[in-house]
Amino acid sequence: MNQALYKLGVRDDTLSAGEKHFLDVRGYLPLENILPQKQIASMIHRLDELAAIEGEDAGKELHQEGGTIRVSNLVNKGEMFAIGFSHPRVLAAIRHVIGPRFKLSSLDCRMALPGQGHQAFHADWRSGVAPGDYYVCNSMWLLDDFTIENGATRVVPGSHRSGKHPKDALEDPSQKHPEEIQLLARSGTVIIFNSHLWHAGGLNQTTARRYGMLAYYCRRDHKQLTDQRKFIHPETHGRLNEAQRFILGV
Repeated sequence: MNQALYKLGVRDDTLSAGEKHFLDVRGYLPLENILPQKQIASMIHRLDELAAIEGEDAGKELHQEGGTIRVSNLVNKGEMFAIGFSHPRVLAAIRHVIGPRFKLSSLDCRMALPGQGHQAFHADWRSGVAPGDYYVCNSMWLLDDFTIENGATRVVPGSHRSGKHPKDALEDPSQKHPEEIQLLARSGTVIIFNSHLWHAGGLNQTTARRYGMLAYYCRRDHKQLTDQRKFIHPETHGRLNEAQRFILGV
């Protein structure tokens, strides 16, 4: 694992001490200017194309959600998406949260439709965990500006350290939490968030889709949401380097 991360550019100082502390305490970390605008435009074009081709089947490899368009299994759907499991700053943050032995669990896109996208507070693990004993971590790639109006993701800072799951701790997880904030950021930003952090999609109050790509990771000894060995195409496997294959578990 250390060799794979080193080959992909991850070093002990890839994240600053301040960034690591912020991620530890708050449970999330914005990394700005990861994606250039030209690449974002290409990704959105490809995602729209995939959504149109797949139609009602879009997202079925992983998850379909009312009020959204999901496009899943992006590892196989364009070389442009490989950055989602290859960028050193992102991988350094994932390693910091869940330790040195991890793998990609899934890579997909979530498009919140106009007037839709609201979620109840949840965590991406079945129960609360002891602080520091984390199993999963997510990275949200902003292909749009995330604003109040288009429903930027809501989080309860520090809730990952509570040892509690929102389904057990909150009377009604669909309601506004008194300590919630919205993660407002410009397109091209990647927001790392500890997946035990209480979080929820916001309501898109604009007339346009809100695009975000999610690269989700788990400890290496846990089952992937998308079984990469099962789904990976031979041509995809052939264009990846050894380190990327290791991150995928293939």
